[in-house]
Amino acid sequence: MSDHDVPSAHAHGPITRVGEIPAHDDHEHGGHGDHDSHASHGGIGKYLLVFVALCGLTTMSFLTYSPYWPWRDQPHVGWAFMMAVSCTKALLVVLFFMHVFWEANWKYVLTIPAAMMAIFLALMLVPDIGMRNRMVSQERALHMARGSDVRLMEQAAEAKVLAEPEAH
Repeated sequence: MSDHDVPSAHAHGPITRVGEIPAHDDHEHGGHGDHDSHASHGGIGKYLLVFVALCGLTTMSFLTYSPYWPWRDQPHVGWAFMMAVSCTKALLVVLFFMHVFWEANWKYVLTIPAAMMAIFLALMLVPDIGMRNRMVSQERALHMARGSDVRLMEQAAEAKVLAEPEAH
């Protein structure tokens, strides 16, 4: 039995599948071990498919500002859609280009508690954001933007646009 038949102490992680024993130790032979990394994950076709999906998702988020977007009068729908597209793109990048999809099951031990903590912290900020105008100093209240101010600015901008063609 040679040294190549036994997994060495310098292997690149635990054996996660039956029959998955490294053929040789790259550190002893000066190799890099990255030459088969893409081939063992389904080939270049899978990466090209993910790239095309990322391009499609980017196009979808770009179309939210085009005249073809059916909910132009409801900006919250566009924002929610763009957040969903952004999260999907981030998930694709993490899973495929960062090779998390092929990691062992310990990835769930790291990601699920971190995701739960992120959601918890974001929800804890909701009351601060929702009630930020309730207790402010008088000076700050005088300079704070209000909904009526925004409406007045929009009306002034519309009046300016309507008045400009008459000047020419």
